Amino acid sequence: MLVPRDGTQHIDLLVLPETNLILVASVIEPLRAANRIAGKALYDWAIFSPDGNAIETKSGIPIPVSGAFRPQNETAPLFVLSSYNWRAYATTQLKMLLSRTARHRELVAGIEAGSWFLAETSLLDNFSATNHWEDFEDFAAAYPQITMVRERFVIDGKRITTGGSLPTLDLMLELIRRQHSYSLALEVSRLFIYEQERTRGDLLQVPVIGNMRILDARVGAAVKLMEETVDAPLTLTRLARRTGVSARHLQDLFQETMGVAPHAHYLALRLNAARRKVIETRADFADIAAATGFNSSSAFSRSYRAHYRESPSDTRRRLKLKN
Repeated sequence: MLVPRDGTQHIDLLVLPETNLILVASVIEPLRAANRIAGKALYDWAIFSPDGNAIETKSGIPIPVSGAFRPQNETAPLFVLSSYNWRAYATTQLKMLLSRTARHRELVAGIEAGSWFLAETSLLDNFSATNHWEDFEDFAAAYPQITMVRERFVIDGKRITTGGSLPTLDLMLELIRRQHSYSLALEVSRLFIYEQERTRGDLLQVPVIGNMRILDARVGAAVKLMEETVDAPLTLTRLARRTGVSARHLQDLFQETMGVAPHAHYLALRLNAARRKVIETRADFADIAAATGFNSSSAFSRSYRAHYRESPSDTRRRLKLKN
């Protein structure tokens, strides 16, 4: 999940009882959204419990499972999810199964309190990791062989840990970005923006990618301008002038807060708008190109193919065949 790939990525989820429903959703919903936006199965998943019974979440809403966690030699990524009372469910047998399956998995992730389970099974030894802020000091004291990092999530080689539900959502966006594109991760993130009266300013509408949480006001203003000028993109110089900074400084601010250059974010916004039109309308590609700031159909098609690994015609043809 850390490098680009074609085809469907399968993920196994081991969910312990007393896990928060929102934690499970934080893993699955971004993947579901990515499938919907892409119009194809980029991801699928299977959910397992320790005993094969439906998982009783803290909200009292049970989660159906595919069965008991009894892995063989699977190589797919494994996410271990837990919220409360993890120790009561970390039986000797389950720890043995986790230790055994980790030898084959391309990566193993401890989601929120799932990191305790991984640590208890020695799967985080000599790795960097994080945990929920309430448990951070206790975790660090209990496992001195693990390098603790105060981050929302940590990716260290074949190990991943997160510090809660929203940090897990951030993680999934980052994994989608690495495996597919910034454009797709951006579009998924925009589905989870909480829309409200703009009494506290337009920055509330800015999406979050990866670890970016504190957005510079000037970057927020630039993003808003980009969203308003998808059909007629501004040059970096004009964008910077209207934002009140130099072009060089705006580039640096974007890289620091968004993790990408301004033109990459701008292009992602335009291509995502174009893709929605390709999927949801029957508009000519020339009209779509003009509406999203491309100076020709051929330039639009080249950029579209480079980002989505198929042409606009391929997208429409594939979706038509599905229907």
